[in-house]
Amino acid sequence: MADLIVAVDVGTGSARAGIFDRHGKQLARADYPIAMNRPEENHAEHDSENIWAAVCIAVKTARAKSGVTAESIAAIGFDATCSLVVRDKDGAPLSVNRKGEPRWDTIVWLDHRALKQADFCTATEHPVLNHSGRVMSPEMEMPKLMWLKQNLPQQWEKTGYFFDLADFMSWRATGNAARSRCTLTAKWNYLSHKDHGWQDEFLQEIGLEDLRERGGLPEKTLSVGQSVGHLTAAAAAELGLHEGCAVATGLIDAYAGAIGVLGGFAGEPDRLERQLALIAGTSSCIVAFSKDMKPGFGMWGPYYEAAFPDSWLIEGGQSATGALLDHVVRSHSAGGEPDAEVHARIVLRIQELRAAYGSEFAARLHVLPDFHGNRSPLADPHALGVISGLTLDSSFDALCRLYWRTCVAIALGIRHILEMMKEAGYDLDTLHITGGHVRNVLLMELYSDVTGCTVVVPETNDAVLLGTAMVAAVAGGVYPDLRAAGPAMSPGGHAQHPNADMRETYDRDYRKFLSLYRHRAELETL
Repeated sequence: MADLIVAVDVGTGSARAGIFDRHGKQLARADYPIAMNRPEENHAEHDSENIWAAVCIAVKTARAKSGVTAESIAAIGFDATCSLVVRDKDGAPLSVNRKGEPRWDTIVWLDHRALKQADFCTATEHPVLNHSGRVMSPEMEMPKLMWLKQNLPQQWEKTGYFFDLADFMSWRATGNAARSRCTLTAKWNYLSHKDHGWQDEFLQEIGLEDLRERGGLPEKTLSVGQSVGHLTAAAAAELGLHEGCAVATGLIDAYAGAIGVLGGFAGEPDRLERQLALIAGTSSCIVAFSKDMKPGFGMWGPYYEAAFPDSWLIEGGQSATGALLDHVVRSHSAGGEPDAEVHARIVLRIQELRAAYGSEFAARLHVLPDFHGNRSPLADPHALGVISGLTLDSSFDALCRLYWRTCVAIALGIRHILEMMKEAGYDLDTLHITGGHVRNVLLMELYSDVTGCTVVVPETNDAVLLGTAMVAAVAGGVYPDLRAAGPAMSPGGHAQHPNADMRETYDRDYRKFLSLYRHRAELETL
């Protein structure tokens, strides 16, 4: 019986593939880089054919490493960033590049070209925005589609398909253009809790009344864990799999991570409501669930059944976290290229300086981490970063001070999001963390001490892939639903409790953090 799973995670810079057994054990993993084009400020583009090729290489490599046969694979699942893929009526790539370079057919999630369009959406005050924190982000698909129609009208006339990247992957694999409830609900202002999910009056108000016709967008979505179909002969050959392999509905990458770390609670809604998932890497997403709809300003959602059945999902986020630390290193005269070795050297020196100076280390240095806007809880894509307390010191130790206080600011930003979630009615006390930040001892300490939460680190380095594997296991019939697959494949984890001795220090830092926000707002009004 085929009972192994392939999970694919398409990130910002690479595609990753993992082979999992029915118990959630990863048998092998491989990754392969993908290209990105940055033709002008705030523009970022992918080549979807390059992404598919990278996925095929990663899947073939992972299966070769595992030594398993193609016929032993029951299903494959895809998660991806919320990037927008544009295809013509024949399904061929259609450029989103202002110069018309044909290969760049995908607007990357972090692309902020549609700031003006996002502001227009927000100004409508349409009720659909109650499920986007009452503010439209330029990272959502509607503003990007508006930009495309307004700036590249000749391309718009040629369009035949618009896909969230995860849906593009399932379409490329099966030929079925069905869309996932996860992607459309989270990124396309589709209201999955209503009988008619598309809000036609909103589309008309923002000038996208022809969106569904232009983009081949269906009326209904497939729930998380449904099968989109089986691999086509061509896709099976390219992936090194077999045509009997089922393909699961696509997932937003952060929500795959949330399923991966919280899947063990899938059948326990009361316990699930007290858990948070923090998927932290280039950016950070914090995800919570509830049985009831609990909207809040500056939060994405609530989204119905975007991950677990019969459950509402709400998300807060920081648009640049790991990317911000890289920026701090790269832009400082004592920094350089921010590779793993450089980060490790900085972290080691910070630990030495903290041991020498205690809580007074860099205490007069303060950072607002909004260098790429504030996704949550302020929902202000125009927000700017702030550094207060600089001197003329340009030494390596000065870089370490700035790096440390940037880490503190990132953790304070998570606390800010949690406070707003609590105001919206979420009763949260345990933070499950996955992603690249798990390898940063400073951030892992701060996430617990600054927020006061118990932090749980899963016994896997690939919770995003694992969450995708859980969903694929349902699509492939290995388990009947996520309530069964989640606990059966959950890796467990080890808990870290906050240091009570640091509470007063970080409470004071948080008050200063909020004060700095007020001062920034005051400056903006002068």
